[in-house]
Amino acid sequence: MSSAGSPPFGLLDRIAKIVERLLEIVVILLMVALTALIVVSVVYRKMDASLSFADEVASIMLAWLTYYGAALAALKRGHIGFDGLLLALPRPVRLPMAAASEALVIFFFALMAWMGWKVLVVLEGSTLISLTWVPVQLTQSVIPIGGALFILCQLLSLPTHWRRVKAGISHEREEIEEITRHHMEESQGQVALGGPVVHDDTGAHASSSRTGRAQP
Repeated sequence: MSSAGSPPFGLLDRIAKIVERLLEIVVILLMVALTALIVVSVVYRKMDASLSFADEVASIMLAWLTYYGAALAALKRGHIGFDGLLLALPRPVRLPMAAASEALVIFFFALMAWMGWKVLVVLEGSTLISLTWVPVQLTQSVIPIGGALFILCQLLSLPTHWRRVKAGISHEREEIEEITRHHMEESQGQVALGGPVVHDDTGAHASSSRTGRAQP
């Protein structure tokens, strides 16, 4: 039987999955578009031509990719951190420290979103230099939107993170163990298909088959 607290966490998990999928789509589209723009720009320059908007638009797309990617990393708790120091503290100290850390992160990005909104008001009427029909407010809207998304992703991942902190479980160690387990499964699959690759002192290698014969 599920506990009374599981339905809200289950709902948050479903919302987190939807947000994660949407952010992944946005990040992938931005990466593809940015790559295509850079390639086309290089080709044009090789042809002694130039796209006047390439540099300006590419820098904007890179900024968008940074903000949306940061929100996605926050949802996955993938930003660089040192939870070993936090988890080494006794639980009565560890939990308040974790709560203070979360509060500081949310405060910072709330401040960033608020200041970004104020910047949009100042930029009213401005347009890009190379594309005069594109308002700067559109390109800079990623600042308040990115701040709000980061807060949303931080809150959506908070219940799982809080359970880990209470239990003294390291998120980084979980990731390392998951990667190790994945590599071990791949190695076992290779052994089942044809055997591991064995290297000798001369640099040559052979794959041992299931019948025990060595293939050159």
